Amino acid sequence: MTAALTVAVERFPIAGGFTISRGTKTEAVVVVAEIVGGGHRGRGECVPYARYGETVEGVAAAVAAMAPAIAAGLDRAGLQAAMPAGAARCALDCALLDLAAKRAGVPASEILGLAAPRPLVTAFTLSLGTPEAMAAAAVAASARPLLKVKLGGAGDPARIRAVRAAAPAAALIVDANEAWDQAVFAENMAACAEAGVALVEQPLPADGDAALAGLARPVPVCADESLHVAADVPGLAARYDAVNIKLDKAGGVTEALAIADAARAHGLKVMVGCMLGSSLAMAPAILVAQGADFVDLDGPLLLARDRVPGLAYDGSIVRPAEPALWG
Repeated sequence: MTAALTVAVERFPIAGGFTISRGTKTEAVVVVAEIVGGGHRGRGECVPYARYGETVEGVAAAVAAMAPAIAAGLDRAGLQAAMPAGAARCALDCALLDLAAKRAGVPASEILGLAAPRPLVTAFTLSLGTPEAMAAAAVAASARPLLKVKLGGAGDPARIRAVRAAAPAAALIVDANEAWDQAVFAENMAACAEAGVALVEQPLPADGDAALAGLARPVPVCADESLHVAADVPGLAARYDAVNIKLDKAGGVTEALAIADAARAHGLKVMVGCMLGSSLAMAPAILVAQGADFVDLDGPLLLARDRVPGLAYDGSIVRPAEPALWG
């Protein structure tokens, strides 16, 4: 059965801006692949990320270039060999899975051989700022059970202490986005331990993370920028205690599930995270996040507006997608 591929670039304003160690964003720019065939439509969304050398224009072009292969019947298995991991493959992998579910009239979880998904508790992210600004944000979110705190290197112990004082009951994850170096590692980790932080994401740059194997880790450390595909996992096991799986890095659900299996086989905890995208990007990640130790799928909560229909969030509880959205 033939299928036609179209590509669109869409923009979603962020509520109040979003800052990490690499800069501030005011909108989420996403690329959407739509595949129509046999009277059904499948969609997948990705977020191009400059950290990995991606541009919106480049990713959209890479998706569009697959139109002849899609029309000729390329499936998800063939896609893995036809494209490298990354945002473009993610959009197509998710669109093909959505289309397969729609054609078969069954949930995407069934197509994948997974149990029906259940609601999950997601982290809620606090943008990087001064200790005072982050404390104010933490107060506003203090009823949420899990907060993810963006850090930036210098001054991070004060930020950690401020957030912990403002949200004493919340579990905390911190994300340095590669902003630490070995000179501040011990001090920052001690501050995290004192605050009862549950996980530290990517403290050192990916190209310098070999040092983690020889550093004391009083708080579990999670690979994010250092992890892309399942083949990366064995080399990370001595440096990290957990991995953060993001569909945009992995190239879609197919590889993300393989990463989760590899991580568990190597005794690593699993976190399923996201780029800053809409509910269409989060919906397939919910399938991967079933059984994860940590879930960070709060992208739509940080937007000024989301898709309609979007995912249903009840506080920090996110429910699986309805078929009208995805899957």
